[in-house]
Amino acid sequence: MTTVRRGATALTATAVLLVGGAGAFAPAAHAVRAAQSPTPSPSAPALPAGLYGTKDPTYDGVWRQSLAFMAQQVSGVEPAEEAVAWLLGQQCDNGAFPSYRADTAEPCPADLPLDVNATAVALQALKGVDSHEERTDKAREDALDWLKGAQNEDGGWGYNPGSPSDANSTSLVISSLAGVGEEPGSVTTAGGKSPYDALLTFALPCSAPVGGGAFAYQPEKDGTLRANDDATAAAVLAGLGKHMLVRGVTPNQKPTCEDTPKPTAERAARNGAAHLAAALAKTGHLNLPPMPGSAAPADQPDIGNTADAVLALSAAGHGEEAAGAVAWLRDNSAAWAKEGGPAAYAQLVLAGHTAGIDTRDFGGADLVEQLNATGPEPASTPESREKEKAEQQEAQEDSGFPVWLIVAVFLVAGMGIGFLLSGRGKKQRP
Repeated sequence: MTTVRRGATALTATAVLLVGGAGAFAPAAHAVRAAQSPTPSPSAPALPAGLYGTKDPTYDGVWRQSLAFMAQQVSGVEPAEEAVAWLLGQQCDNGAFPSYRADTAEPCPADLPLDVNATAVALQALKGVDSHEERTDKAREDALDWLKGAQNEDGGWGYNPGSPSDANSTSLVISSLAGVGEEPGSVTTAGGKSPYDALLTFALPCSAPVGGGAFAYQPEKDGTLRANDDATAAAVLAGLGKHMLVRGVTPNQKPTCEDTPKPTAERAARNGAAHLAAALAKTGHLNLPPMPGSAAPADQPDIGNTADAVLALSAAGHGEEAAGAVAWLRDNSAAWAKEGGPAAYAQLVLAGHTAGIDTRDFGGADLVEQLNATGPEPASTPESREKEKAEQQEAQEDSGFPVWLIVAVFLVAGMGIGFLLSGRGKKQRP
């Protein structure tokens, strides 16, 4: 899950054209790194109220808003009502979400590209908010129905409805289904295919000469599976039937890669975790592969996918194998998060939550506070609730008439009334 890799179709298509012979579909990680969300120009219209971040939301508006909500949820923060209203307003009448739409006064146009990944994260994000309860309940119901209707015949999902299934989108939908209490394995096609059936088609065997145990984003034109760390991190979480808000498993388990006669999604996920652990053991972080045709070196650190690997390994019970990457992120993620904005902060918060570490003191930074600052002031935070509680207690003490005394007075009065009624009842008896 790179920060804004869930870009719109136009961005993905452009990237595929630019990279030429990269295969039928360039990995989403490559697609978005070809063009990070640009900062709005001075002549661009003002960003809508309630939206997190200041960069152009065309390709990641719903994505970054949803990740921000989920990161706030695990941190005890309730987003502002206007932020929730903004996300609800992005949904189309059929239940799907686009990557972003500027005009929400009119229904979604028929040619608006719908975004499976944005719909999946919005579904899970809206489960954790308190405001607009009736609207959020309906929004989740509609989004869930739409995702089920967009399922491909192989059991998986592509980025857009009808596009070939890929490991990232399929994994994201599986995790979101799990996050809202659905059983992903029971979401099947007319032919009986489940999302896990599709997920297994992207898994490399442990015996593969390169990338054994990993997952591919999609098969290449000749059917070859090429290991993709972004896809692997997402698939590990999904293969275990877990979601992005999960806590890590203890005690620690050693990751292993094992080919079995009858593969299962869980075994494939365990194999993927072993691949990630081995990759992190080399340098403490994952590397960003160069864009096809680019002269850039292949050893550029990939901060976003490193955070995702920490989340996946911790969820799988391999916290010790993720510990080195956590330390590396503490020392190296600050500038990246500041540049990436809300989605980047959210990735780090979610990874830290699963790993069981304090993201309010992450390399000397309070990631939750920094995330909150990218959007409207939250409706409440643990600090604001504690402050309100303290102010109420102080007000009670200053009044000179403590609450416990008020309660005691009413109890005594109630007892007196009871005795009086009891006495009257006895006098009326013959």
